[in-house]
Amino acid sequence: MSEVEIRDEAFKQLLEKMVAEKQLSPMDVETLARKHGANAKAPVQTEDEILRWLANEYGLTFTTLEDTEVDRQLLSLFPARILLKDEVLPLRRLNGSVEVATSRLFATQALDTLKTMTGLQLKPVIAPREAIQREMKKRLGVGADTIDTLGEEASFQVVEDENEDGNNLDSAAEDASIIRFVNQVLKDAIDLRASDIHLEPFEDELRIRYRIDGVLQEISVPPQIKRFQPAIVSRVKILSHLNIAEKRLPQDGRIKIRVGDAEVDIRVSVIPMLHGEAVVMRLLRQNSKLRGLAQLGLDQREYKSFKRILGLPHGIILVTGPTGSGKTSTLYTALNEINDAVRKIITIEDPIEYQLKGINQIQVSEKSGLTFSRGLRAILRHDPDVLLIGEIRDQETAQIAVQASLTGHLVFSTLHTNDAPGALTRLVDMGVEPYLVASSLEAVLAQRLVRLLCPLCKQEDKSPPTLALKAQVNIPANTPVYRAVGCRECRQTGYHGRRAIFEWMDLNNEIRQMILKNCSSGEIREVAQKLGMRALSEDGWRLVREGTTTPQEVLRVTKDQSLGEPSEVKPPATAGNAITTADKPNELVSL
Repeated sequence: MSEVEIRDEAFKQLLEKMVAEKQLSPMDVETLARKHGANAKAPVQTEDEILRWLANEYGLTFTTLEDTEVDRQLLSLFPARILLKDEVLPLRRLNGSVEVATSRLFATQALDTLKTMTGLQLKPVIAPREAIQREMKKRLGVGADTIDTLGEEASFQVVEDENEDGNNLDSAAEDASIIRFVNQVLKDAIDLRASDIHLEPFEDELRIRYRIDGVLQEISVPPQIKRFQPAIVSRVKILSHLNIAEKRLPQDGRIKIRVGDAEVDIRVSVIPMLHGEAVVMRLLRQNSKLRGLAQLGLDQREYKSFKRILGLPHGIILVTGPTGSGKTSTLYTALNEINDAVRKIITIEDPIEYQLKGINQIQVSEKSGLTFSRGLRAILRHDPDVLLIGEIRDQETAQIAVQASLTGHLVFSTLHTNDAPGALTRLVDMGVEPYLVASSLEAVLAQRLVRLLCPLCKQEDKSPPTLALKAQVNIPANTPVYRAVGCRECRQTGYHGRRAIFEWMDLNNEIRQMILKNCSSGEIREVAQKLGMRALSEDGWRLVREGTTTPQEVLRVTKDQSLGEPSEVKPPATAGNAITTADKPNELVSL
C-alpha cells in the first residue's frame, strides 16, 4: 500500500480500508506515512481524525453535522435512493453552489450523477460516515430508499378500496421493496432498543412510533409512505400468519425473527381504525441475559427480605405494576436464584418472555383451551415445588394459586395494581376469601421503571422549583440534583436505559388481621409504612439523590401525595419531553 513501512498494524488496516472505500487516495497514504515517520506511532489514529486531516490537506470544510441544519426543500430535489446508496447528503446553498457532505471524497461518480440530474453546482464537504448515515435516517426516514424505488414503479399501485382484491394485495405485500421496508423498520426498532412498534394510520399519513425506555418517540418516514399503507400492513399480517383479507375485525399474531445471533419474538395486534388498520408490535428479546437478584436495584432491607422469602417452602409472592413495568423480569430473576437440582419449577405464561434452562415452561393457548386455570390444575399433578403463574386474571386462577400455596407450593405471580397494599384488596375483590388471602400471601412487591439520565449530557439543576423540591423530599441541600438535557447518543431525550424502583411489603400478623377485617388498602398502607415499608416514590427519591434519574421521572411514574400533582414540578424543556397471538410455531424470518 505504501512504500514507507507502517508498523502500527491497526493504523495500517484502517488506511487500507479507507482506500478501498475511496475515502483516501494512495498518495494520501504515502503523505501520511512520510509525515509521521516509519518508526513513530501515528498521532492520527481514528477515521474522524484522518478525515479532518484530509479536509485540511485539500482546503475543504470538515463538519460533524452536530449543529448543521439541513435544508429540507433542497433535500427534496435529490433522489433518496442515490443519496442513501452513495452516502452523500446535500446540506445548504452557499454562494451559488450546494454543499454536499460526503466521507468518500474520491467516489466522484455520485457527485457527478447528482450534478447531471439536478444541474446544480456541488461543493463537497467532508463529514464522518456515521454522522452522514445518522442524519440521513433522521431527515429521509426509515426505508427512504425502498419507498423511493416503489414510487418510481408505475406498475405497482396500491388502491384503498373496501372491496379490493385480496390476491392483488397479497402480491403487493410480497413485493421485494415492501418486504425490505418492513424488515428495515423491525431492524431499526431492535437497534434502538424499542419495546414496541406502532403503525398508526391517519387521513394523510402513516405514522410510525417506537416505544423506547417506556416513552413513545416518532420516527421519521418518507411522506409518500401513506400510499403503501395497505401493502405494509398486509406484509406484517403475512409474517404473523393472519388473514390479510379480514379488515373489519381485530387480529392477534406472532412473528419470530433473527437479527444476527439474537432471536426476537414479536406479538402483533391489528385493529381496524377510521383510516385503515393500526398495528402494534411488542418486541420480546429471547436471548436477553438475566441479572442476579443483587443487580435488580433493591436496597439492603428489601434485598434481605426477598432472599428470606425465596427460602420459604410455601406461600404466594406477588409482583404488581402496570404493563411493561418489568414484573416478569423480576420474577424470572427470582426463579433463577432458586433454580437448582433439588427443586422442580414449572411456569405457565402468556407469553414466555425468557427461556430458562432447567425450568419447565408452559405457553398459554386460549385457542386450544389451555388457559391459566386449566394449566394450573394439570401442573399440580406434576409434583412441582415452585410455580410461576404469568398473571392472576380471574377468580378461578386466584383460588387455584391460593390452594397450591396452602398445599405446600411456593407460588410466584403478578397482578395489575397501583401499589403493594392494593394487591391484598384486589384478591378479595376477585372473590378469594379474606382468610385464604391472609394465610397464603407472604409478600408483595410493587415496581415501576424510571428512565436513567444520559451520563454524557446530564447537567446539575439549580432552578428554584428544584431547590424547593429538595427540601420537600429530604434531599440534603449540598446534594446535586440533575436534569435531562439531550444529545446525539440519547436521541435528544436526555435519558438512556431504565431501572426499577420498588415498594416491598411483608405480611406480618398485624397486616393479616387487617385483611380479615376487610380494611381498605389505604389503611393497610399506613400500617405497613409504620412497620418500615418504603413507598415507590421514596425509592425514586433515593435514585434522585444518587444522581441517576430526575425528579420529573419519579413524579411521572409514581403518585407522591405529599407533593400534589406531578405537573407542579415542570420538566426541563428538552426534545425528550416533546415526544409525546397466533399459537402455532412460527418460522424464523432472517433480516
